Amino acid sequence: MPKYFKEGTIPDVGDMYFIYGGKGTGKTSLSKNFPGLKLMFNFDGSTNAIADTDDIRVIAYDQGDAKQIQRQFMYDFNQNVYKKDEQGNVIINPEIGTIVLDNVTALQNWVIDNIENGAKDGRQNWNLTQKWFRDLSFLLRKTQLPILATAHEMSGDVVGLFKPDMNEKTFN
Repeated sequence: MPKYFKEGTIPDVGDMYFIYGGKGTGKTSLSKNFPGLKLMFNFDGSTNAIADTDDIRVIAYDQGDAKQIQRQFMYDFNQNVYKKDEQGNVIINPEIGTIVLDNVTALQNWVIDNIENGAKDGRQNWNLTQKWFRDLSFLLRKTQLPILATAHEMSGDVVGLFKPDMNEKTFN
């Protein structure tokens, strides 16, 4: 059911930031600049840049998690982002100030590997991947928290320009 907002009553749903760049350019370190406790879902093991912090909670995935990454991520997300209040209502965990998805390039590649060959027509695999990321985007937006997502970069179509190392439709 859609929600209807009258003029002047549109809610602030939190900002989403997407940062991409080369290795060692400060993408992960950028999370230090957000206020409050950050909940970081790390998909590439690059936690050295935040090792000196005391306000970032990290859930780090590695190659062993790849085959069940969608299910494991959803479990970890639900366990950490939501909690019950005194009346038993499910709420956003008030401890969390920002959600960080560190290296969605790696996440995308694992999701693609899991979905690959799931359909007779390979184009449908991309549709399933894009749908999973679209659903993830809605899930993140629904928290109304700031979201920081990082990705690797690759050369663009124009010399000197770069773009995220992701499937374009998945990125969008």
